This record gives sequence, structure tokens and C-alpha cells, in this order.
Amino acid sequence: MHATMPPSSKIIMSFSFIHSFPYFRPLIYVISFFHAIVQDRRKYGKIGWNVSYDFNESDFRISVHLLNLYLTKAYINKEEAIPWNSLKYLIGEAMYGGRVTDDFDRRVLVCYLDEYMGDFLFEKNREFFFGKVDEITYSLPKLLNLEGYINTVNEIPIINSPAVFGLHPNAEIMYYTNAAKDLWDNLLSLQTSGSSSHSQENKVMFVIFFSIYFTSCNEKYRTSTSIRLQQIF
Repeated sequence: MHATMPPSSKIIMSFSFIHSFPYFRPLIYVISFFHAIVQDRRKYGKIGWNVSYDFNESDFRISVHLLNLYLTKAYINKEEAIPWNSLKYLIGEAMYGGRVTDDFDRRVLVCYLDEYMGDFLFEKNREFFFGKVDEITYSLPKLLNLEGYINTVNEIPIINSPAVFGLHPNAEIMYYTNAAKDLWDNLLSLQTSGSSSHSQENKVMFVIFFSIYFTSCNEKYRTSTSIRLQQIF
């Protein structure tokens, strides 16, 4: 998720708008977080999306332009209310939703926007957060400038619980199992094609490599990879 947040160049582009509407910059982060969520759900396979969709930066970029357009119009017309319904429809149904072909996936996409976009974002008596897992709170930036935005993104953990995506914690079991299987298959494909069986030296090399690699892996990933190791050797 940390890797799928829009890059710094897109952040700078978004903040380059000279906007008098006070809620413009917080909503940039909302769209950025939404963009990262819908992309990272793909790693969970069918549990994430029934179809693997090609969400990309153009969806994010145009969504920010739509946000700028509608909030500018509201500011010029001196409208205090944010046109939430129009924004959610254009972003969820037209931009990102335009790629979605499955009805259940579309429902999930719209549900995200209903949870992320609304007047509740700016309630002073109750702080909004996208998700809260253990001691980690995914919230809006405290400082509404470029530095505050980047610092908040950098605070996002590299490994995120499925609960952040609204999924059951067991959703990552299949992800780690498939990742371990793909990793081993790719390693085995690098062996010489003329060898009909793995030599003892190769086995020792794999064990030494993964004994070092496991120290930086998630526990569930280590478990699934160890099972795969036993099956191969």
C-alpha cells in the first residue's frame, strides 16, 4: 500500500492548484488513499476483486482535476456544501468504476467512497480515520501541506493488515501461500535445464539463502514458504 500511493510528482501537481476552498487539500489525500486501497486489493486475488482491474495514475490524476473543478465551482458560487454525490458518482462510477465489469466489485468500490467521502471527514468532535489496526491509525495528515502529506505517507507500514481493506485477517493466507509458491517456482526455473534432480549443493544453497531471508519476512509468509520447502525437498 505504501508503494501504491501516488508518487511525489503527482502530489506536487495536486498541491500546485491555488485553491481557496479549505477542504481541497484534505480531499487530495482521501483520493490518494482510495487509489492505493483499490490497487492493493488485487494482491488478494479473488478475495480482493473478482476481476483484476488495471487501475492506474490516470484515474487518480483525472479524479483530482474533477475535485478541483467542482470545488472551484462551489467556491465561486459561494456554496458551503460540498457536492458529495456528484464527486462520488464521477470518481466511483465514471473514473475508477468505468473499468469495473463485475457488479459486486462495483458495490465494493462505491462502498469505499461512501466511507471515505462525506461531511464526517471534517467533524471536530470526532476524528475521522480510514482504519485502525492494533496501534496503527490510518488518518488524515495533521499538517495540510506537501510536507505533512509526504510524512503521513511515509508513516504507513510496508506490510498492512487485510483489515485496512475491510477484509478478514485470514484473507492474506492465500496471498502468502501463492507468493511463496511463485517464489519457489521462479527459483527452481533458474536451475540448469539439463539436470533431472537437484544436487545436494543446490539444496544447501537454498536453505542458507532462506535462513537469512526469513528473518525479514512476515510470520505467515515464513510458514507457507517452509511448507513449500518441505514439498520440494
